[in-house]
Amino acid sequence: MKFLCAKQSIYDAVINVSKAVSEKSTLPSLEGIKFSLKDSLLELTGYNLEMGIRTSIAVNSADKGSFIINARLFSEMVKKMPEGDIFIEVSEGYQVTISGGATTYNLFATSAEDYPELPQKDGDIMIPFSQPVLKEMINQTKFAVAVIDTKPILKGELFEIEDGKLTLAAIDGYRLAVRYEPVKYSDPIKFVVPAKTLTEVMGLLSDNDEATVNLYPSRKHIMFEIDGYTVYSRLLEGEFHPYRSAIPSSFSTEVTVDRKELISTLERAMLLINERTPSPVRCYFENDLIRIKCSTERGKFYDEIPADISGPVIEIGFKCRYLLDPLKVITDDKVKLQMGGSLLPMKIVPCQGDSYTYLVLPVRLPKE
Repeated sequence: MKFLCAKQSIYDAVINVSKAVSEKSTLPSLEGIKFSLKDSLLELTGYNLEMGIRTSIAVNSADKGSFIINARLFSEMVKKMPEGDIFIEVSEGYQVTISGGATTYNLFATSAEDYPELPQKDGDIMIPFSQPVLKEMINQTKFAVAVIDTKPILKGELFEIEDGKLTLAAIDGYRLAVRYEPVKYSDPIKFVVPAKTLTEVMGLLSDNDEATVNLYPSRKHIMFEIDGYTVYSRLLEGEFHPYRSAIPSSFSTEVTVDRKELISTLERAMLLINERTPSPVRCYFENDLIRIKCSTERGKFYDEIPADISGPVIEIGFKCRYLLDPLKVITDDKVKLQMGGSLLPMKIVPCQGDSYTYLVLPVRLPKE
């Protein structure tokens, strides 16, 4: 089996597909990329039984066949090849020759007979969505996905469609991130996608406003079709946290503040905070000023910024990073902070519209 292909084309495909390759597996075949050649089309597949990525590239060949090759080694070899076309030949004994110009590599592949099949579509649901919008939605919520295994379903994000609106929600017990966007699909449906899958999906999504991603959810799996790539993923099973009940419906104090100014102030406070000194920031809202204090064994910090404040004076404390995370992914110039008390969650919402909601749990402040 032999074929000729563009170096950059096969390199890009290998890099993207290898993100689904197992580093260690009881099935050795899953530690490599599966190549399948037929009708001048080379199909590349990476799969770790939880997530799979597949794509095809055009090559110059009249042959057909399949083999498995080490993803890391093959990609490094292709990367070092001269620019232009490269020629790849696989012998009956699975010895692979990669050549281009005067450069030649030899390495061994294995048979693809034991490579497991990826999940097939088992339903007729297809949800088209804007690539840049989905990319933004994932980016603006993924920081709130749980990283510990106390409740495995929280290691993913909830996708929920109701009344023509797509909601993405992530919660880790300390903060909640929710994004809303209209979608061209009206039937109610919900499923939970692992965060690792969404990270790889986000990396494939385009910033082109005209680009579309198609979602194919089924009972246990989901497929994303993105510009010639298909990402397969197992869905997380179980009941997602009833996040809506956690969102306060009322507040007593509302603050409108310049987002970048608040970020800059909190980042100054972060200079005194690390894992060994995880002291909270103390926020005091009064007379159209936000006063922010922090005291750790490293030192003390004080700053203040102007804001539009309505409602009773309130003093509230937060883990600085938990407050920074949502502010950094929002793109609005100004945001609203809504609070009902010093021990109740802070709600962060847009000044216009309702495209996002963030909750940050406060911490009990020691007496000064």
